[in-house]
Amino acid sequence: MREVIQGLLRQAGAAGAEGKQALELEAPLDLSTMYLDTTCVKANIHFPTDWVLLRDGVKSLMQSVALIRTHGLKTRMDEPQGFITKVNRLSMAMTQTRRKQDGGKARKRILREMKRLVTVVRGHAQRYRTLLEAHWEATDWSRPQAEQVLKRLDAVLEALPAAVKQAHERIIGERPVANEEKVLSLFEPDLHVIVRGKAGAEVEFGNVLVLGEQPDGLIIDWELFREEVPAEVRLVRPSVERVEAGLKLSLKGLVADRGFDSRANVQWLEERGTFAGLCPRSPRALREALKEERFAQAQRRRAQTEARVAIFKNEFLGRPMRAEGFEHRALQVAWGVLTHDLWVLAETLRQQRKRREQKLGQAA
Repeated sequence: MREVIQGLLRQAGAAGAEGKQALELEAPLDLSTMYLDTTCVKANIHFPTDWVLLRDGVKSLMQSVALIRTHGLKTRMDEPQGFITKVNRLSMAMTQTRRKQDGGKARKRILREMKRLVTVVRGHAQRYRTLLEAHWEATDWSRPQAEQVLKRLDAVLEALPAAVKQAHERIIGERPVANEEKVLSLFEPDLHVIVRGKAGAEVEFGNVLVLGEQPDGLIIDWELFREEVPAEVRLVRPSVERVEAGLKLSLKGLVADRGFDSRANVQWLEERGTFAGLCPRSPRALREALKEERFAQAQRRRAQTEARVAIFKNEFLGRPMRAEGFEHRALQVAWGVLTHDLWVLAETLRQQRKRREQKLGQAA
């Protein structure tokens, strides 16, 4: 996908043979200046409340067990739906503790009941997982179909103990859990707590995405991070190198907010002949930098990048993104970049055609 998108961008920035632009643009687009920013791609999960994770685990395991039972494999146990009913009742009881005077004690008592229920459910699910592994041929499933159920069971069985420990630490032990150790979802392991400090989004759950656009709005660089993202100052050099390697050019300017600013980044950009339009962290340094007209214009233009990020996320990724699993989310981001850039190019061509028609009408 990256090669396809970079090929499209190279065509948009190329002059073409005999003065004819490859994409029939009036003039090649400027790809030598990049406006860089980061955002959070939110995962399609509910708010990761500790006891809700336990409810999700019980529900998922018992639904898998019920599915196996309907296909002919059974061991002695109560009906799976009964366990789901029990955990739902405990969940409702947990929500009602907020209105009680001794709510803290009630939450601890209910969580202990949940933990006992989870232990029983995990035992039943493990037995059915072993049964399916050994006797899948007795069902009407193919081996790949059976492996899908096994994979679903394994994922929840592996993640559930960590969720139980987290709930115990926070509710019974009343001890905080570090962000990097938190379980945010039983089904999406590659998520992180991202503290952005913005209005309406003090904390978000998902993956960090870095986006770079050129002056006309085309996205020329992107990267979705599976692991914890490094500080923004460490994203400058990899982004510049990706763009230059993919588009076969040298960046003449890089503009970004103060999160990307550091003395090392500014020095590196200036040494290689790239305009460093990084917003200084120091208010005094910012006032001095704004006296330079080129820097002031670059920062005014950078304000549009926030809008570009919002357009890309809301219109091309979805609210929320429906893809599950990091690989699928990364692929959807790449498809979103391709679709977005095709839309921008189509809009540019439409505006150019409209201007030509207006000129012809005035001449007539």
